[in-house]
Amino acid sequence: MNAEAKKKVLRSFTYGLYILTAQDGEEVAAGTVNWVTQASFTPPLVALGVKRDSHLHALIERTGRLALMTLAEGQKAIAQDFFKPTQREGQALNGHPFEPSPTFGLPLLTELPYWLEAEVREMVKLGDHSVVVAEVVEAGVRYEAKPLVMWDTGWFYGG
Repeated sequence: MNAEAKKKVLRSFTYGLYILTAQDGEEVAAGTVNWVTQASFTPPLVALGVKRDSHLHALIERTGRLALMTLAEGQKAIAQDFFKPTQREGQALNGHPFEPSPTFGLPLLTELPYWLEAEVREMVKLGDHSVVVAEVVEAGVRYEAKPLVMWDTGWFYGG
């Protein structure tokens, strides 16, 4: 296989940017993710890639719960803040305010426009990322916004 062609093809896929959170008691993890898609209408399922050696993966695997928030266009700096390990200071993660989600009490960043809570239905562990299939149990809209997409950042994750 031509490695350069493979990289260009895989990087041509369109991706939004999201903040994913998980929590087990006082232990919290948050990170920027981009491999996310809706997978079913009934039940409402999402599928996402989560790096297997991450703290997020460990908490999601342990609890079977996650919260996912969509970054808005213009929130690239927030995405960057979640490339590093999670630091909690009061009601802020990596310097960004959050509130507990209504169903599971997971951190929801209050600056982001869209959010959901979900329960894991399946984790497929075949590569360096697990494919997590989760059922949406609650969702909310703080405000309407155009989502931040990978192409607009100049970043590449994949290939």
